[in-house]
Amino acid sequence: MARKRISGGLPIPGWVWLGLAVLTPLVLINLAVSFFGDTEVSPFSLSFLEQKVHALGAYAQHRPACLLSGHEPLEPLIAQAERRHRLPTGLLQALVQVESETHPHRISAAGAMGPGQLMPGTARMLSVEDPFEPEPAIDASARYLAAQLARFDNVRLAVAAYNAGPGAVNGQVPHNGETEFYVAKVMAAYERLRPPPPRPAVAGKSRPTASARPPARPPPATAAKARPEPQARR
Repeated sequence: MARKRISGGLPIPGWVWLGLAVLTPLVLINLAVSFFGDTEVSPFSLSFLEQKVHALGAYAQHRPACLLSGHEPLEPLIAQAERRHRLPTGLLQALVQVESETHPHRISAAGAMGPGQLMPGTARMLSVEDPFEPEPAIDASARYLAAQLARFDNVRLAVAAYNAGPGAVNGQVPHNGETEFYVAKVMAAYERLRPPPPRPAVAGKSRPTASARPPARPPPATAAKARPEPQARR
C-alpha cells in the first residue's frame, strides 16, 4: 500500500488519506447545515446528503438579499395565509412553530428549508423558488396543509400527512418514531393558539334588572273619607 511520510514524522498509510478525503466534505456539509440552519445534526451523518447540499445552495442564494433588510414578522403572514386558504385559525401557526420555531432560515437535518420546512421536492411541486423567503414559503405550506385537510377531513391526519407525506397516512397517524410525536406537538400548540369556542347561551329567561322592573303600585284608596275633627264648644 502506498504510504506518505510527513517530514520528521511517521509514514501515514494511504487509507488514512482516502478516509480524510471522504470524511472532510461530509463533515463540512453537516457542520454548515448545523451552523447556518440553526439545527442539530451529527458531523458524520450520511443521511439526506443531496437534500442538505441543495438546501445550502438555496440558502447561499437567498441570504445576501436579506442581510440588510431582514424579514417582516411571520405572524401576520401566517394569519393571512390561514384566512386565504380557509384553515382553522391557529393551525398553521402551530405547525410553523413546531417546524422551525418561526425561524425563516431554518434547515433541518433532512434538508428541509424555511419556516414551513419544505423539502426540495415539495418546494418544486409547490412552485416555490426560494423556500427561505417567508411570504411565498408560508403560503405554500398553507396550500399544502389545506390540501391534506381536504383529502383526509381530519386535522390530526392532515398534520401527519404534512410531516410524513399523504401516502404514509392510511386512516391513522403513522408510528414511525417521528410523526406520532410531531402530531402531538402540533396539536398541543394548536390547542393553545386556537380561539376559544363560543359560550353557550343560558336556557330560560333572564331575571329582569331593577331598571326593567315595573313600577310599584300605589296603595289602594280608602272607601270613606276621614271624619272632620269636632270643633271646640264655645
